[in-house]
Amino acid sequence: MTTTTHPLNETLAETTLLRFATAGSVDDGKSTLVGRLLHDSKSVLTDQLEAVEHASRNRGQDTPDLALLTDGLRAEREQGITIDVAYRYFATPRRRFILADTPGHVQYTRNMVTGASTAELAVVLVDARNGVVEQTRRHAAVAALLRVPHVVLAVNKMDLVDWSEKEFLRISEDFARCAAELDHPLGGFTAIPVSALTGDNVVDRSARMDWYTGPTLLDHLETVRTDDGQADRPARLPVSCVIRHGDDRYYAGQLTSGELRTGDAVVVLPSGVTSTVTAVDRLGSRVDAAYALDSVSVRLAGDLDIGRGDLIAPVAEAPALTRSVDADVCHLHDRTLSVGDRVLLKHTTRTVKAIVQDLPGRPDGLTTNELGRIRLRTAEPLAADPYAASRRTGSFLLIDPADGATLTAGMVR
Repeated sequence: MTTTTHPLNETLAETTLLRFATAGSVDDGKSTLVGRLLHDSKSVLTDQLEAVEHASRNRGQDTPDLALLTDGLRAEREQGITIDVAYRYFATPRRRFILADTPGHVQYTRNMVTGASTAELAVVLVDARNGVVEQTRRHAAVAALLRVPHVVLAVNKMDLVDWSEKEFLRISEDFARCAAELDHPLGGFTAIPVSALTGDNVVDRSARMDWYTGPTLLDHLETVRTDDGQADRPARLPVSCVIRHGDDRYYAGQLTSGELRTGDAVVVLPSGVTSTVTAVDRLGSRVDAAYALDSVSVRLAGDLDIGRGDLIAPVAEAPALTRSVDADVCHLHDRTLSVGDRVLLKHTTRTVKAIVQDLPGRPDGLTTNELGRIRLRTAEPLAADPYAASRRTGSFLLIDPADGATLTAGMVR
């Protein structure tokens, strides 16, 4: 039976999951903000809250220290989680969330890159007494480099500046100037004055900042659109595996952008073989079309040699093949990345050998947490889009072929 699905932006925009990351300098109150958000949105279990209340009393505090709600996450990191980012899952009646709690220290910039790489929104926290500082600029730069679609400037500790509208506006203007000066300017941001300690404008609207008429932090998180435009871009289907049904072969994977319909003329890259979509299956049912972020399997006309790592795209809007890749990068590993290094480049479901040809402005190589530029030469053609056009098919990882360690995250220019 043939059924018809609806476009992503009509059916999931208000209900789909929101992935967001938090970033802030040391002592800006990020742990308290996360704790306040979880507590006031009723996302904390009773026994967790009782444990925090008990620990707070032992410290001589009259009220629960909500920053302690994230201590369990810190403990997980100390126990050796591979990627040093803690994730928290919670939900409200209006939306589900995955929060990536990223450390604020400068030496953990790579962790913000990891947490923000899949985020649709970044909350950049500043202390209202200190305003925009160097680490704020670094967090904004990372968010811009990763093209995070939405950024919130959370001006915290408003209770310590007498709930001053003037201070809030001054910090917002400073951040706007900082954002405009970035190599990859932010598309825009939403500034919200909050006090994580007292809960003002985190979940509940503040009665002490009646001059602020915008949304609370949770209001914004619940209503911001999660469609970053991928539904309107050309279709891209990286093949994860091949499924056989009798004599038929289906090519399965997640459609990272656009839509695929029965009858579409497509090209398989890097081979360049052309064909036509003869069937589309989604969730085990035959459909007329599949849309961005659907996990699907498609059947193509003809007897084709297609496997994991190939990319299916419309003939008229296929990405160009290249062996020379220019990209922005953030180096993640403790080992320095140098010109001449031989690496593996993982792009979507495809992994190819590559060599570092150039690191402009970095004659001594890239060290941990450094952001920079790179030119790579790949052993095989790569079908990559510019990162500005697609965060999924425009990004890659560099891997050490000797031990499989992840070295560097890259964004194609």
